[in-house]
Amino acid sequence: MQKYEMLILLRSDMEEEAREAELKKYADIVTSMGGTVESTDKWGVKKTAYPIQYKSEAFFVLMTFQAAAGVVAELDRVAGISGDVLRRVITKVKEK
Repeated sequence: MQKYEMLILLRSDMEEEAREAELKKYADIVTSMGGTVESTDKWGVKKTAYPIQYKSEAFFVLMTFQAAAGVVAELDRVAGISGDVLRRVITKVKEK
């Protein structure tokens, strides 16, 4: 299994419960497909470099996990169809 990081930009006007449910959905995808979530760092609401969908602020979350390559495709697919996700990027972490 490979180590990955997923940076998610959620709408800043989401309720706390809705935000937690959205993040739990991604963690559940990783664990249900045999991976493990190492950490979920919530950076909070920050200003974006440029407007995304007419919004200039987003709630930033960095999720670090270990999983197979198929999990990455599924996470990207699910985040892509979610109306609450403004942007997402999944990168492979190089081991030192």
